[in-house]
Amino acid sequence: VIGNVMVYFLDLFSRGYASWMLSFSSPLILQGQVWRVLSFVFVPVATGGATPLGRALFFAMTTLFYYYIGNALEREWGSARFTVFYGIGVLVNIAVGLVLSFLYGLNYPWPVVSMYYINMSLFFAFAALYPDLQVLLFFIIPVKVKWLAWIDAAFFAWSILSSLFHLNWVGVVLPVVAILNFLLFFS
Repeated sequence: VIGNVMVYFLDLFSRGYASWMLSFSSPLILQGQVWRVLSFVFVPVATGGATPLGRALFFAMTTLFYYYIGNALEREWGSARFTVFYGIGVLVNIAVGLVLSFLYGLNYPWPVVSMYYINMSLFFAFAALYPDLQVLLFFIIPVKVKWLAWIDAAFFAWSILSSLFHLNWVGVVLPVVAILNFLLFFS
């Protein structure tokens, strides 16, 4: 979380240069920029909102939410198991990014690998452990986490199906890998 916040603020002053310098890019990794293999973990996931204030609020809410989820999972599992869960997601994304770069060539529009699907699998794990926990959607509407997880699963399915329809195999592989990480821990 601290790394994400630091890169977010660096991006404000550098017009996105910090995220570009830290994002996963197979061609640049093969040219010697090896820090990109792990530094993509600190790049904030693309934030929503049309205005700078909207993007800042969205970033703050999602960062705090994932901080809350991470703490809850670490309390439930312990530091070692939580680190293994998150670490496997990161390592598999690195492997997928490198393999896809060799399959599709280095001219593929990178970066593909990000923390988005890893964070979504983190949310699935949280929903599996605390399905009846209520959160306030838009700070008003009480919603159980299991229903948000079902909505998230629908977005995963839509992402996979639309990627299959457009023959975008990268868009199929990354969500499936995140789901496999979740299934590995809950099987």
